[in-house]
Amino acid sequence: MTTNSHVEAQILHSDAGHHGHDDHGGAAHGSLKSYLIGFGLSVILTAVPFWLVMTGTIADKAVTALIVLVLAAVQIVVHMIYFLHMNTRSENGWTMMAMIFTVIMVVIALTGSLWVMHHLNVNMMPMHDMSQMP
Repeated sequence: MTTNSHVEAQILHSDAGHHGHDDHGGAAHGSLKSYLIGFGLSVILTAVPFWLVMTGTIADKAVTALIVLVLAAVQIVVHMIYFLHMNTRSENGWTMMAMIFTVIMVVIALTGSLWVMHHLNVNMMPMHDMSQMP
């Protein structure tokens, strides 16, 4: 093999099928700007619920709890996008599929746990009722 054909073979090998160091399966790379945006959003999404709870701005505790839960869900999405770089393009969409599966499993586990705890609470005899029994 001559020197020119050897160099040409290396170029063809590097272009066709050889994955360079910068190839990460289509995963997004974070820039300083995206990390700072994610950090800023995370700080805001942490400070607002803390402020709502500590100051008692909203009198209804159920509404406050709902707002805190919604802001927590938004913060999870912010973390997944800006820090974990999850999107539909990375790894041919498998990271998004794994995330969707994980969310479904967590929702099933949490819903089932809350359902069981609620029914245990409703169906168990409270202690104050026992004192009134003859």
